[in-house]
Formats: sequence, C-alpha cells, structure tokens
Amino acid sequence: KDVESKFWATYKKVSNEYDDDFLERANDDMAIILTFAGLFSAVNSTFIVGMQPNPGDTTNALMVQLIKIAVDGPSAVNPSDLSSLTGYSSSTAWMQALAYASLSFSVLAAFGAVMGKQW
Repeated sequence: KDVESKFWATYKKVSNEYDDDFLERANDDMAIILTFAGLFSAVNSTFIVGMQPNPGDTTNALMVQLIKIAVDGPSAVNPSDLSSLTGYSSSTAWMQALAYASLSFSVLAAFGAVMGKQW
C-alpha cells in the first residue's frame, strides 16, 4: 500500500503542475485574443463610420429640390431625382455588409474570450 500511495501522491503533484501550466497558458492566450479583438473592433468601427454617407449631401439635394419648387412650382421637381442622388451603389452596400459582419465576429470573439476567462 505504501508504493500505491506514493504513486498517487506523485500523480497528483504532476497533474496539478500540468493543469496549472495549461490554465495559465490558456488564460494568457485569451487575454491576447481579447486585446486584439478589442483593437480590431475599434479600428473596424472607425472604418464603418467613415463609410457612412455624408448627411450634408442629402440635405443639399433636398434644399435644391425646395428651391426648384419655390422658383418653378411643384411641377418642376421629379421625385426620382432625389433617390438617384442619395442611393447606395451595390459595392458600397457589400463593403458595409462585410464590415458589419467583421465587426460582429470580432465582438463575438471578444465575448468568447471574456467567457473563457471567467470560466
């Protein structure tokens, strides 16, 4: 029985060292993931804000329409002119969709890292 108790004592010591080392490495890895996910989210948010249309362009188009109405009357304005001035191109819509998807995955990665660190 003495040999068996030595075996289990040694096993417990070695397994605790391995588990502690594994948990320390995993905690450090999750901290790195959390840091980079946060930085990427901040940079990605900046690009998303930069891709938004300029509200001044829409305001200017509406002002031109109002001036035309004031000068020439209501029949001088074609409502389809406004939609062509303020619409998105398909490439802009795709880029924004990809940017929002990227931001979503980055936030999901940060959430996973936080949950892993708390566990």
